[in-house]
Amino acid sequence: MNASETPEHIVHQEKAQLDFSRDMSYSDYLHLDELLGAQHPLSPEHNEMLFIVQHQTSELWMKLMLHELQAAIAHVAQDKLPPAFKMLARVSKILEQLVHAWDVLATMTPPEYSALRPYLARSSGFQSYQYRQIEFFLGNKNAAMLKPHTHRPDLLALVEAAYRAPSLYDESLRLLARNGLTIPTSHLQRDWTQPYQADPVVEAAWLTVYREPDQYWDLYQLGEKLTDLEDAFRQWRFRHVTTVERVIGFKRGTGGTSGVGFLRKMLDVVLFPEIWTLRTSL
Repeated sequence: MNASETPEHIVHQEKAQLDFSRDMSYSDYLHLDELLGAQHPLSPEHNEMLFIVQHQTSELWMKLMLHELQAAIAHVAQDKLPPAFKMLARVSKILEQLVHAWDVLATMTPPEYSALRPYLARSSGFQSYQYRQIEFFLGNKNAAMLKPHTHRPDLLALVEAAYRAPSLYDESLRLLARNGLTIPTSHLQRDWTQPYQADPVVEAAWLTVYREPDQYWDLYQLGEKLTDLEDAFRQWRFRHVTTVERVIGFKRGTGGTSGVGFLRKMLDVVLFPEIWTLRTSL
């Protein structure tokens, strides 16, 4: 410490460094006043805060997932695979976060949830427009899933855009075709709103990639990124149905679905079918 750096001078400097009145602060940048002020429990139940925060944070993670997923699809369409791989890997990691989030919600017991459930009215995660966009971008197209969003034309437009767009897998198959692999025209030029139908010719194309990884290294890597993504997505779905059954049993969902029965049917949905079936033939 030199002569000019008296203890009083150092304290003054530290106070100046801690003064954020003229600069953007951490709270300003993240809009924490709005973010942390967005929890408004409707019941007198202590556990409702857990329920709200669980779902709000899940929606934030889904916002990031959509950000990465849409960009990854665009990059695959433009043959820009290295950045697409990074984005798809990030989506898989986000899904890991969402899987572990169910562990926190599972600390809510059936009586605790039953006490706050009447205050939820018909609100349900089934109505999440971000989740529906994710499902559509991953290829699980179902026109009936547009209906829960018809009360909000602005949100319906977002969901419908994802519904009508080529999915991640659609763009992946187009990429295989651009690399000289045989993909049926029916899978390259089709109505993107229709559910994907597996095809043995598509499986044969992926088999070629997996049998000759040195020649098709980028496509081989893409196949594994898709596998990672669906693996993580399946775990998220499984953890969801298990948590719901643990907390509410087989009651109907607040949004009108059959609850656990509906969620179990979703476990049978395969997003990238030939990526999985080819493994039997290797």
